[in-house]
Amino acid sequence: MTEIFDGAMELQNAVADVLRRAQSAKRTLAIAPTKQKNDALRKMGEALWADRAAILAANAADVAAAREAGQPEARIDRLALDERRIEQMVDGLEALIELPDPVGEQMEHFVRPNGLDIRKLRVPMGVVAMIYEARPNVTVDAAGLALKTGNVAVLRGSREALQSNQAIVRALHRGIATAGLPSDAVLLIERTERETVDFIIRARGLVDLAIPRGGEGLIRRVVENATVPVIETGVGNCHVYVDKEADFAKATPIVVNAKTHRPSVCNAAETLLVHQDVAKVWLPQAAKALRAKGVELRVCERAYAVLAEAGLTDGVEYATEEDWATEYLALTLAVRVVDSLNDAIAHIERYGTLHSEVIVTEDEAAAQQFLRRVDAAVVYHNASSRFTDGFEFGFGAEIGISTQKMHARGPMGLRELTSYKYVVHGDGQVRK
Repeated sequence: MTEIFDGAMELQNAVADVLRRAQSAKRTLAIAPTKQKNDALRKMGEALWADRAAILAANAADVAAAREAGQPEARIDRLALDERRIEQMVDGLEALIELPDPVGEQMEHFVRPNGLDIRKLRVPMGVVAMIYEARPNVTVDAAGLALKTGNVAVLRGSREALQSNQAIVRALHRGIATAGLPSDAVLLIERTERETVDFIIRARGLVDLAIPRGGEGLIRRVVENATVPVIETGVGNCHVYVDKEADFAKATPIVVNAKTHRPSVCNAAETLLVHQDVAKVWLPQAAKALRAKGVELRVCERAYAVLAEAGLTDGVEYATEEDWATEYLALTLAVRVVDSLNDAIAHIERYGTLHSEVIVTEDEAAAQQFLRRVDAAVVYHNASSRFTDGFEFGFGAEIGISTQKMHARGPMGLRELTSYKYVVHGDGQVRK
């Protein structure tokens, strides 16, 4: 470990101990039968619900501390739990039970002319380190997805959510143990010093995959400093483009939902692009609906002129260059009037983060051009960007939304947490 890590020895040893326990547990998890894993998932859900009062009490303490520290409301929304959110965690685990176990799945099978029988089979990744910020639901999602795929989850949450995560993991441990699997299948690193992140992402031989999930600073730090494999989950500067052939009855609900359904998450819309041919008629309607939900608007000069003519400049400011590149994670929306579909795509190419992009139009040719040309993990035609979510895609839950192009892209479910190996059967063949 001395060769792997730099930094304070005591902290290094604390992290190394957790990772070694994870390595030991992964041998059991890798060969655990589907029935036992599903039983563990069910028991985990039951334990979460049974412990909900303790979890909510721990979370209330975290939320109070966050408020006292002056954390923004968007971050507090991500941190806060209630019974409904705990119920959603349990539902996510139950949904995983119903999904096929990918481990052992035969991806390919072929026989070579020399008689070698070659099969390509899905296998667990091993030890998956999840590094994330103040979202306790991620603790359950990551634990459930990892366990179903025979992986060990090492969880490094943020200081703000520590008490919540501790209470959640205590419940998960009880459920896992009841099913006869090692409780070390899910491990929480309780030290929250920034250096622990560096220790984890440089622990070659102890961590098989690292997944950062959080703000731009966290993701960049992991991607730029890791020596273990990383799946990059990017920030979400997501756009909705309302085309000249848009159906307004669809456009307004889509935009309002994409912005306001849960503004603090990465698949919420941050910029609205409106074709000039419909701006004068439709934009005032949209602005009224958005302002009714408390959305502040940062608009280009053309959009401001339209709203001023309609007497709708309350809560509206001129946008700056910075606004087009900002992931607000709050009830703020940038608005730009564009000349054409090409201009909308050019704006997305310049400011987008390869996450989720939407076109609203009844013109099938325009829709197909947008869907083909826009480079993003998920592109939508006439639907809200809020559907970029593992649960909504039928994955049971997600461990993150990948904005990279290697191995995994978009909402990552069970298959994205597996690798593969080739299993070769012979009958005495030797290479000549």
